[in-house]
Amino acid sequence: MPKHGVPAVTAGVALVCLAAFGPTPSSAASAPAQPAGQPSPAAPRFVPGACPEPPEPIKALSDAKCGFLEVAENRSRPGSRTIKLAVARIPATSAKPAADPVVFMAGGPGGETFDDIPFLVDSGLNKDRELIIMAQRGNLYDQPNLACPEIDRFNEQAVGLGYDAQRAEQLFLKAVKDCRDRLTADGTDLSAYNTTENAADFADLRNALDIPQWNVYGYSYGSNLALTYLRLHPEGIRAVAIDSITPPQVVTLPWTWGSTAEGIRNIFEACAAQPACKDRYPDLSQLLSEQVRKLEAKPLTLNVPPPSGGKPVKVVLDGGALLNLIVAFNPRPKDIPAALDELSNGNPERFAKARAAGSVQKVGEFAHGLTNSVVCSEWAPGYSEADVLKAGQKAYPGWPDTVLAQVPQLPFQYPACGIWNVPDRASVQRVATVSSVPALVVSGTFDVKTAASWAKDVARNLSRSTAVQVPGIGHWVVPQSACAQSVLASFLARPTAPDTSCVDDLEPAAFTIIPK
Repeated sequence: MPKHGVPAVTAGVALVCLAAFGPTPSSAASAPAQPAGQPSPAAPRFVPGACPEPPEPIKALSDAKCGFLEVAENRSRPGSRTIKLAVARIPATSAKPAADPVVFMAGGPGGETFDDIPFLVDSGLNKDRELIIMAQRGNLYDQPNLACPEIDRFNEQAVGLGYDAQRAEQLFLKAVKDCRDRLTADGTDLSAYNTTENAADFADLRNALDIPQWNVYGYSYGSNLALTYLRLHPEGIRAVAIDSITPPQVVTLPWTWGSTAEGIRNIFEACAAQPACKDRYPDLSQLLSEQVRKLEAKPLTLNVPPPSGGKPVKVVLDGGALLNLIVAFNPRPKDIPAALDELSNGNPERFAKARAAGSVQKVGEFAHGLTNSVVCSEWAPGYSEADVLKAGQKAYPGWPDTVLAQVPQLPFQYPACGIWNVPDRASVQRVATVSSVPALVVSGTFDVKTAASWAKDVARNLSRSTAVQVPGIGHWVVPQSACAQSVLASFLARPTAPDTSCVDDLEPAAFTIIPK
């Protein structure tokens, strides 16, 4: 799945209406508090250390100062063990940088944060300010690391199975159980890996580094985290920029269907606004519906080499897989009309290769454990599989229920969350952030993960906010748009009066036109 994506899994974590399972007093993830008299967790502290050494070297880390933030795993439990979160301080390139740094909050939840550094540096985040990176709890370079190689290996297999096939579900649930059993056997308190604790980690980091004031930039789940952080720990925040918004107060599993439908509709409408695209692909909505129905009724089984090279792998392309490839921006939006037209004419190569890409996973890098804990405790409660299906039917009337019953990007959520078994946190997390701290709210019209329209609802509660909608850009706008980079730089320089003029004349890029 492309890096500019959230959630960054193809069949990863799952959600469930936890109320349906009743209380879970015996769960290792919700163990009772320590007896009275246990010592309080040690005070948070930053301990300098060597920078991580990723498999693919990151140039910016060569000049960075790194270390670990040490915090309690569960702040609400006396005697909670200490965990370590990897931190990098990347210096500004300017000779006279501003005093207030920028701290970054990555997407996911569970996305490998250090992997985002090249995108951030290329986008100019450290041009005039120090850039601070901290891996959210459970990430690759943290202790503990909540990776689930079991799920990564399932994802490699899943490309050769129907998207919602019974065998796929069986294998996925086994991977989820195996991961959970391994993590809890190591003493991990899965209930402590949530957005409230994540936000407190960043508050502790600012204090531990003795930074009087900083700026926050977060995208996708990182926008959810940034808004939670702003709500719970506003001290020391100069300005907040959020990109590809995931509003804490509304994110649930049924919500994803509306976002997916809006983003795809915007892509198709942009094609219709370009004469060449409209003439070549006159009714993309109908074409997509036809192909989803056709493939769901009669899936294609193909042997295709992954885009990265190597031997051909078996892939199954059904209706659910087709939709989820589009949601994953693979192929990219400008190529979707051409890919659908080719598919309808018996050439599934673009989609088949995109599906084959999933057979090559970076095993052990993505923190599926953090994903599971956040999604199952914060996004799933209060809704059921029937609610997801109903939302899907509203978004795509007439599509097969077998496609609509599975949350885009997150199939088999309900049974998987039954296995993961973490407490319901919806009431404390689904809260709107109301603030007068200057804010920049950025969204892309082609975002099929976190629809652009949600930015307006968030901005209404931020009294000193500037909302910018960038045409023709998908999920995680800033790295993909020079204009958005300019707007963000202007915002950091003048949070209450950023220059957004470059957006005025933007149009989506031309779509790929193939001969008839």
